Amino acid sequence: MSELSQQITEDMKTAMREKNTLALNTIRMLRSAVKNAAIEKGGADAELSDPEIVAVIRKEVKKRQDSIEQYTTAGRGELVAQEEAEMAVLNGYLPEPLSEEKIAEIIDAAIAEVGATSRKEMGQVMKLVQEKTAGRADGKTLSQAVMAKLG
Repeated sequence: MSELSQQITEDMKTAMREKNTLALNTIRMLRSAVKNAAIEKGGADAELSDPEIVAVIRKEVKKRQDSIEQYTTAGRGELVAQEEAEMAVLNGYLPEPLSEEKIAEIIDAAIAEVGATSRKEMGQVMKLVQEKTAGRADGKTLSQAVMAKLG
């Protein structure tokens, strides 16, 4: 069992003991999403590595962000608060995000390494940047930054 998976299980037990229904429900949902991703990957007995679990957590955070946008548009403040609280629980499992300066450094290094001069090489640069950031930055943010650098 991966380190992150063990932490999620321990946090679920803690939430049960503390009768923290918000954290408990969010963690249960997360464990279910991780288990579903593992089943998709390799069957009922498969387990995910920490980077794969982080990818699942990011996907769940993204779902919350999309829901918050929709609920805000619909004027459903109580549902926005619920989604924000769940997102805060999920963000606790994500690695520390990179600063904009650090992202810019990584992108510059990747562009130099690939020798990219135009947007045609964006795919190669993005692949390298995503490997180096290892899930500590949002893909949309990365692609916008790379596009801006490549002009």
